Amino acid sequence: MFGSLPLLALVVIAYNIIVFLTGFTMETGVFTVALVSGTAWTVTIGDALLVFGLIMLFLELINSTRTGSATIINHALSMLVLLVALVQFIVLPQFGTSVFFLIVLLNLLDVIAGFTVTITAARRDFTVTE
Repeated sequence: MFGSLPLLALVVIAYNIIVFLTGFTMETGVFTVALVSGTAWTVTIGDALLVFGLIMLFLELINSTRTGSATIINHALSMLVLLVALVQFIVLPQFGTSVFFLIVLLNLLDVIAGFTVTITAARRDFTVTE
């Protein structure tokens, strides 16, 4: 069951928790790193969420190379997560940020790449020689 859960749903859920339960914004600093140039680089909650989202997208792409019913369920649920995230971005003012737009874009890439990789892998598995 957990194998078919889209990992990018965790990013959308984390954003929802941060926005609705904690009261933090995406610009809230998490930590600061002093660079050699003397510049202080502040990592924000939004930056951390995007890094988490990129890692989850990488893992989703690895998972999409498998064929089977769990993969098909994963793709359908990924499409549902994309639709929910898109509606949140368009309708709710707390989600109208660049960070959430990039999270929606990560979900879109997951859906497109997932179907593309699965179809390509399935073609290799079911090729018919002439």
